[in-house]
Amino acid sequence: MVLEPFTVSRDRLTGPRDSTVLITGGSSGIGLQTAILLHDLGNNVIVLDRTQPHPSAPKSLISSPRFLYRQCDISSWKSQRAAFEAGFQKFGSIDGVFVNAGIAEYKDQFFGDELDQDGLLKEPDRRTLDIDLHAANDTTKLAIYYMKKRPDRNKGGAIVMTASLAGYLASTGAPLYSAAKHGIVGLMRALKNDTAKLGIGVSVVAPGITLTDIVSGRKPGESLSEWAKRMRGQGVPINDPSEIADFVVYLMSLGIEANGKGLLIQAGRAVDVEHGIATSRKIWMGDEMLGLFRGGRNAPLFPNRL
Repeated sequence: MVLEPFTVSRDRLTGPRDSTVLITGGSSGIGLQTAILLHDLGNNVIVLDRTQPHPSAPKSLISSPRFLYRQCDISSWKSQRAAFEAGFQKFGSIDGVFVNAGIAEYKDQFFGDELDQDGLLKEPDRRTLDIDLHAANDTTKLAIYYMKKRPDRNKGGAIVMTASLAGYLASTGAPLYSAAKHGIVGLMRALKNDTAKLGIGVSVVAPGITLTDIVSGRKPGESLSEWAKRMRGQGVPINDPSEIADFVVYLMSLGIEANGKGLLIQAGRAVDVEHGIATSRKIWMGDEMLGLFRGGRNAPLFPNRL
């Protein structure tokens, strides 16, 4: 089976509407572009971020009664919990969550050997995993909790998580970032059957290189646009944050139909990698292993927690 890449036309996005969506890391980049689009469609938008919205954010968004910015350290459970509660109290519901906040690889944690004050190997810095995986887990936990509290439980819900190309094809030089993003994909896969029973569609976007502030490798003084022009000249596929936002909102518009989807996005085009993986199991598992898997997958190994 050959997967055909597709694009999303922003002017054809008609939903979601009249919903409340919370976005982590929504003050800039992909998160901000998603906030702008959702607000333009008529939704309430809650942005959680450590910093105020970027100066480029439209005044029509910042001053809107349908917009709430909440300063938040997503690595703190109490900070995230308080931010979710503030959004829920203001709008009375949280119908969608974009689990988006993250950071790039932080230094060389495997081959750069630093010593501590005792002259012994220094404990690794875990901030990449703490933010890109552990904090994202917390966001997802809070998302499910608050969606279950909605007055209209029959409305359905949507959780979209930002993974990465590195979540499917590990990136050399970014081992912890790649591990965290593989974890995001794995979390979606592990949750999708249970969230479906709650009417919540959980999915991931997995962008390739995207023009955000976490991009590394720029020359001194080189702007993002200059870097992008140089990379595109070398044949590197580059995404614009607004293109990723279009796919995020597209997934949210599908509701439960988006459950289990994993959109790999390069140069503004996407394929549902999860669909490709599911339909090609025989190729990468082989007949015997696939038969054994199918024979045992309904075994009651874990209790149903719903």
